[in-house]
Amino acid sequence: MQVASGVIIDGKVVVEGLSWPEGTAVTVLARGDEAIVKLSPEEEADLVAALDEADREAGITAADFFARLRRFG
Repeated sequence: MQVASGVIIDGKVVVEGLSWPEGTAVTVLARGDEAIVKLSPEEEADLVAALDEADREAGITAADFFARLRRFG
């Protein structure tokens, strides 16, 4: 799993400096007020805790991460 930042250009996510194969599945989190994400207080607390964990460079396996994501549909 990789984490990268990019921008939207002509309706597409553009990430400079990385080249992924065509058809690569990605997950996009948008910063700011442009996109609205509705989370319950518990979900928001889980997300904040996960971001804090990532900032500490602690982590889980990609398989565990995706298993947790499946809880949200």
